[in-house]
Amino acid sequence: MATAGNAKEQVFAWEGKDKTGKTVRGEIRAGGEAVVNVTLRRQGIMVTKVKKKTYRAGKKITDKDITLFTRQLATMMKAGVPLLQAFDIVGKGHANPSVAKLILDMRADIETGTSLNMAFRKYPLYFDPLFCNLVAAGEQAGILEDLLTRLAIYKEKTLAIKAKIKSALTYPIAVLAVAFIVTAVIMIWVVPAFKEVFSSFGADLPAPTLFVMALSEYFVKYWYIIFGTLFAGLYFFFQTWRRSEKMQATMDRLLLKAPIFGDVIRKATIARWTRTLATMFAAGVPLVESLDSVGGASGNKVYSEATKKIQTEVSTGTSLTIAMQNADVFPSMVTQMVAIGEESGALDSMLGKVADFYEDEVDEAVSQLSSLMEPMIMVILGVLIGGLVVAMYLPIFKLGSVV
Repeated sequence: MATAGNAKEQVFAWEGKDKTGKTVRGEIRAGGEAVVNVTLRRQGIMVTKVKKKTYRAGKKITDKDITLFTRQLATMMKAGVPLLQAFDIVGKGHANPSVAKLILDMRADIETGTSLNMAFRKYPLYFDPLFCNLVAAGEQAGILEDLLTRLAIYKEKTLAIKAKIKSALTYPIAVLAVAFIVTAVIMIWVVPAFKEVFSSFGADLPAPTLFVMALSEYFVKYWYIIFGTLFAGLYFFFQTWRRSEKMQATMDRLLLKAPIFGDVIRKATIARWTRTLATMFAAGVPLVESLDSVGGASGNKVYSEATKKIQTEVSTGTSLTIAMQNADVFPSMVTQMVAIGEESGALDSMLGKVADFYEDEVDEAVSQLSSLMEPMIMVILGVLIGGLVVAMYLPIFKLGSVV
C-alpha cells in the first residue's frame, strides 16, 4: 500500500500486527518513519519494524528496457490484470534496479490518482511525446490495452531496425579501428627493429622501405600528437553532432547521400516514418496532430523538416499525398500507396504495409551490405598490412638475390 505524497516521499518496508495479532508486512510511500507509524496505526496495525527501502545502483535504462516494459504491461492488461498489480509484477521482477525503481515510482503516482499518460510524462527521458500521446488516446477511448499492444509492436519494430543499422555500421568501423591500432603497433615497435637490422646492410634500401621507415620515425616521434589529435577530433566531432542542430541536419543530409550506406539509412528512415504515422492514425489521433510526433520519430533532420512542411500543407486543406509529393523526399511507391489509402479510407493499413515493405528492404539491404563489406575490408587490410610487410621484407629479398 502507499499513501499520497510529494516528490520527497520514499518507500518504507514495514512489519507489524493487525487487530487479530497476525503478523503482516508491506511497503508504504511516505515522507518519513513517523508518517508511516501514524498511517498504519489509523489502519489498526501495531507497527513493530519500519525500514527505508534502498535500491542498489542499476544499469542505465535503455530503449530495450522500455520496449520490454511496454510489451509486458500490454500483455498483462490484455489478460485482465489490474493496472497497479501489473506495475507491481513488472517492477518487482525486473533485473535492472533502475528500471524497477522507475516503474514503482510511476505506480505510486498512479495510485494517488494520476492518469497513466501523466505518470509517463513525468519521465520524458524515457517516454517521448508519441508514447504519451498514444497512451492518452487509449485512456480517453477506453482501448488502453489495444493501444499498449500497438505501442509495443511499434517500439519492437523500431528497435529492430536500429539494431540492424548499428550492426551494419559496427562491423566495418570495428575492423578499421583494429587495423589502425595494428598499423600503429607495427610503425612504433616493429619497423624500428627492422631499421636496426637494415643499418648493417651497407646498401641502398628500396623506396617503399625508405618511405615506411620515414613514416615510422614520424610515428615514434609524434605518436602522442597523432593519437591525441585523432581522439580529440573524434570527441569534438561527435559532441558537436549531438549538440548542434545545424550539424545534425548537415550530417543527416550527407548520410542519406553516402554511397552504399545511404540507401539503407533512407529505407530505415521511411520505415520508421510510415510505421509511426500508421500507429498514431490507427489510434484515432488526428492527422495534423499525428504529424507532430512523426518527424522526430523518423530520426533524421531532413525528414523532420519535410514533415513540418507536410503538416503545414495538410492543416490548410492539402491532401497528405500531395503534401508528401511536394516534400520531395519520398519514393513514388510510398506516395502512391498513401494515395490509395486516402481514397479507400484505409490510410493506416496502407502506411503499415509500406512500413512492412521497407523493413523487409532494410533486412535484405543489411544482408547484402554485410556480404559486400567483408571482401572490401579484406582488400583494405591486405593492402595496408600486406604493403607494410612487403616494404619491410624487400631489402631482405634484394639481399637474397645478391647472395
